[in-house]
Amino acid sequence: MHGLAAYQFIAFVDQEQLDRLRERLGRRSAQKGAATMARDEQVASMLAVALIVGAFASIPTTVQSIGVCYGVNGNNLPSRSDVVQLYRSKGINGMRIYFPDKQALDALRNSGIGLIVDTGNDVLGQLASSASNAASWVQSNVRPYYPAVNIKYIAVGNEVAGGATQSILPAMRNLNGALAAAGLGAIKVSTAVQSGVIANSFPPSSGVFAQGYMADVARYLASTGAPLLANIYPYFAYRGNPRDISLGYATFQPGTTVRDNGNGLTYTNLFDAMTDAVVAALEKAGAGGVRIVISESGWPSAGGFGASVDNARKYNQGLIDHVGRGTPKRPGALETYIFAMFNENQKGGDETERNFGLFYPNKQPVYPIRF
Repeated sequence: MHGLAAYQFIAFVDQEQLDRLRERLGRRSAQKGAATMARDEQVASMLAVALIVGAFASIPTTVQSIGVCYGVNGNNLPSRSDVVQLYRSKGINGMRIYFPDKQALDALRNSGIGLIVDTGNDVLGQLASSASNAASWVQSNVRPYYPAVNIKYIAVGNEVAGGATQSILPAMRNLNGALAAAGLGAIKVSTAVQSGVIANSFPPSSGVFAQGYMADVARYLASTGAPLLANIYPYFAYRGNPRDISLGYATFQPGTTVRDNGNGLTYTNLFDAMTDAVVAALEKAGAGGVRIVISESGWPSAGGFGASVDNARKYNQGLIDHVGRGTPKRPGALETYIFAMFNENQKGGDETERNFGLFYPNKQPVYPIRF
């Protein structure tokens, strides 16, 4: 139950209880004097207030969406249907997949799980080169599944670098056109970027896009109402500069406060500071109204400097508990996807890359976590 319907239900229940109370008091008051009637009416009014306060206290103060990224670079992972069941059993209401994985899409039917689907970087050039390629992609990878699969966003490329960045905007335009033509315009098209697209990220108010293509992307997102998908990793910032960044500040632990004289705001964790640098860059690009969705964030539990079960638990639990409040620059619920669901034994890169999972492949948690 959401929004107005929830409030209407509460009002109905409380009024029914109140009417029953008034009826009982009315029977009593008819047998007693006027003073008793006045006192009983006051009691009824006080109870009405208590009922209303109690009802509203039961409503969450923030509505937040916590998703988890589902990578499949492992030879020992559970079946797609078992994975979807694990998401649902843990109350995880969002997922990101890194290519249009048909087995995963089939398993997600009627699950209600909100989904980010990546196109994959390998098809970026094809999608950018022609509208017909984009239409074919939509017909193969979206139309057979939506709306039974709750596809919210399509990520046109993930952390695209080099010359391929010039394909992002034309690919987004072609996909938006294809979705609109297919009657699927409710699905938002974006791209997932890493924090390296921001120059001058400290203090946060100094954030600006490092290259011109990102300003063009940002303004296009503003025109379509789509969010920017941002991969935000305090872990890598901490690992790269542990002398100036404290572990506590990077893992949502209290004790560190940093003031940004540029915007007058105070920061108590690195995640907020990094996210608000993206906000500042959007504003400088003339796209200050573009929403941010955190499409990846996490901390490894093993494999390198600062990577431990305790640090990973502190960071990811801190992230889950924090994002409902948003950032100093943008208070309010911040849709966030944790990386990743499983440790993936075939993932490339250094050892930490294979240890970002919340769960082992046998579906046992790497550490306790509350969603």
